[in-house]
Amino acid sequence: MLYKQKKPTILKNTFIAVAAFLMMPATFLAQTVEDDFEGNGTINAWFGDDCQIDESFANPNTQTGNTSATVLKYGDVGGTYANVRFDVNSNFDLSSNHTFTVKIYVPSSSLTGSQTNQLSLKLQDGTLGEPWSTQSEIIKPIQLDQWQTVSFNFLTDNFINLDGNSPEPTTRTDFNRVLLQVNGENNNDLVEAYIDDFSYDGTIAPPAPEVVYDQLVWADEFDVNGAVDDSKWFHQTQLPNGTGWYNNELQHYTNRIENSFVEDGFLTIMAKKETFTDQGQTKEYTSARLNSKFAFTYGRVEARAKLPFGLGTWPAIWTLGKNIQETGGYWTNQFGTVGWPACGEIDIMEHWGYNQNFVQSALHTPSSFGATINHGGIMANDVSNTFHVYELVWTPEKMDFSIDGYVYYTYAPSPKNMDNWPFIADQYLLLNVAMQGDVAAGFTESPMVLDYIRVYQGDTTLGVASVEENQINLYPNPVSDYLNVNLPQAMKGAAISVFNLMGQQMIVETNQNNQQTLDVSSFDAGTYFITANLYGKSITQKFVKL
Repeated sequence: MLYKQKKPTILKNTFIAVAAFLMMPATFLAQTVEDDFEGNGTINAWFGDDCQIDESFANPNTQTGNTSATVLKYGDVGGTYANVRFDVNSNFDLSSNHTFTVKIYVPSSSLTGSQTNQLSLKLQDGTLGEPWSTQSEIIKPIQLDQWQTVSFNFLTDNFINLDGNSPEPTTRTDFNRVLLQVNGENNNDLVEAYIDDFSYDGTIAPPAPEVVYDQLVWADEFDVNGAVDDSKWFHQTQLPNGTGWYNNELQHYTNRIENSFVEDGFLTIMAKKETFTDQGQTKEYTSARLNSKFAFTYGRVEARAKLPFGLGTWPAIWTLGKNIQETGGYWTNQFGTVGWPACGEIDIMEHWGYNQNFVQSALHTPSSFGATINHGGIMANDVSNTFHVYELVWTPEKMDFSIDGYVYYTYAPSPKNMDNWPFIADQYLLLNVAMQGDVAAGFTESPMVLDYIRVYQGDTTLGVASVEENQINLYPNPVSDYLNVNLPQAMKGAAISVFNLMGQQMIVETNQNNQQTLDVSSFDAGTYFITANLYGKSITQKFVKL
C-alpha cells in the first residue's frame, strides 16, 4: 500500500530573536575559522572526498609536538582525488589576512608508492559546479613520523592558479572552501594522516540571517481521483518546433488520462511505449508535461516523489521563467518576452534511467548557454521504489537543493548579474517524464509518482532593518529620462549595472557615494534591472522605462 505522508506542521519564528540579532555589534558577530577537534572549533563540518575521515580520533602520537587528545584522521585508501575540506558561511577576504595554519602527522608505515611527501592547501569557490576550476593552491613539504605545524601564506608563498587567467588570491573574494590534500592527486597510493589545530589568521563575516519560507502559498495534494486538476495545471502538448521536442526526445506529450491521472492521493505521470500520431508526427512513446498555472519569485518548493525505472526515462521537477517565449507554453502568449536560457531554468530534480539512483539539480542561464555547467548531484537510496522529498530553497542570494533535508548543492554566483542570475522574476513549475536516447528493449511503461508538491513563501526571519539594508531605492519608477538611484550605506562605492530583459548590459558605472542619477532617455520602453555589486555582495531592483 502506498503511504500518503501527512502535511508537516508549519513552524513560526519570532521577531524578538531577529531584532536582538540585528542589534548585536559587528565585532561580536565576527567569526573565527578554527578547529581543535576537541569541540572548540567554529568549522561546522569536514567532508572527505575519495577518502575516509574521523573528526574525533585518538591522537596516535602524543610524544612529538602535539599532546591533544583527539585529532582528525584522514585515510586515503587509494582514491585518485582524495582530500578533506570544509566550507565557510562568508567568503574569505585575503586582502589583509593571508595565512592558514595546520598541524599534521603522517606515519611512514602508512604510505605506499613513491609520491613526494607534501601537504597542499587549496582555496575554491564551492558554489561552482566545478569548484576546482578556479582554485588557488599552495604546496608545502612535510616530514614523516612527527607532528609539525605547516603555514600557508597567500601573500608571500608561491601559489598555483589552476586557471592562469585567475587574479592573485589576495585580490579575490570568491573563496569559501578550504581543501587539504596529502601527497598529491592522480595516484592510487595509500596515505594515512592526522590533522589538528587548523586556524586562519583573520575572521569572516557571520552568515546572513537565513530566509525562512514557512507560509504555504500554493500546493497540490492530489486528493481528487481522476484527471489532473486543470485549475492548477496546463497540459503542454504542442511540439515546439513542429516535429519534436528539444534534446532529441522521443515522446509525444498528451493530455490523455492514460499519461497523467490522480488516484488514491497520488499523481501519476506515465511514460508509455506505444505508437501515437499527433500534429502530423508519429512517435513510439507518450508521456505528459504539466505547466503550473501558478508562478512565484523566491520561496521553497517541496515535492515528494518516486521516479520511473528504465533506460531511456528522464523525469524532472523543474521551473522556467514566466517570461519565456516557447510555442505551446501556458504563459507565453501573455508574458513571453525572452527565449531560453535568458528566462532562467531551475532543475530541482532530474534523473536518468541509465544511472538509476543518481539525482541532479542544475541551473541554466545565459552564462552557461548550451551546457550544463552549474549543477550538483547525489547518489540516493532506491529512488524508484521509495518516496524521497526533493526541495529547492530560492532566496535573493542563493539556491539550495536538497533530498530528504540534506543539502547537496548550492548555487550562489558572485557578483550576480542577468547573465548568471536571471532569477529575480516569476518562475512556474513543470512536471514531466521525457524519453531520450537508447531505451531499454523490454520497456513498456514506467511512472513518476508524486505524493504532493508545495510552495512556501513568507520571510519571518528578516526584520525591517535588514530588508532596508538590501534594497535599492529608485525614483521615479516608471521613469522617462533620468533615474535616481539611492543605495544603502553598506553599498557605498558599488559598481552599478543596468540590464535589459535579454541580459544585455546597458550601463555600468562606479558609484562613489550612495546616490547616482542615470540617463535612461535613450532606452526602449520596457522592463530593466539595476544591480549594485560591492566585494561580492549584490542587490538588484526592477524599473520600468516609459
